[in-house]
Amino acid sequence: MQTISIQPLTKAAFAPFGDVIEFEGDPSFAINNGMCDRYHGLAHPVITDADGHTAISLGRARPYALPLTLKMMERHPLGSQAFIPLQPHPFLVVVAPNEKNAPAEPVAFITEIGQGVNYHCNIWHAVLTPLDQQTDFVIIDRFGEGDNLEEHHFDQPYLVGQNS
Repeated sequence: MQTISIQPLTKAAFAPFGDVIEFEGDPSFAINNGMCDRYHGLAHPVITDADGHTAISLGRARPYALPLTLKMMERHPLGSQAFIPLQPHPFLVVVAPNEKNAPAEPVAFITEIGQGVNYHCNIWHAVLTPLDQQTDFVIIDRFGEGDNLEEHHFDQPYLVGQNS
């Protein structure tokens, strides 16, 4: 079984797959009579078509332990998908480039506290994977008609290991 090491999640490393959602740098502008600093436009919008719309949902995800056996990845051909944690817990992010309509070699990231992710449309990714404790998430994605889920099951699973 091939082993995948885990690296810290950075905007530069994650850019081919999507957006990192985090507080970074100076706020874009103030709102609410100066009582709230807004960090604006942190992720590309959810792509929708005539049969879909943007939905905001909540998810309560049960934890996984490392090392993790990665048997399957999924992608969403009709829209992006964002996950923003509501508790200060890191989570595992596993993505892969597309190769011949299947995931190529996966890449694993660990989030810092306060980071979320937005997977771009058609990006292969593992399921939502909090580590060590249950975590609640805001989920922003496409909802509506059409088949917006493709799954790929690996012939040989990968082992996602400890940080390296």
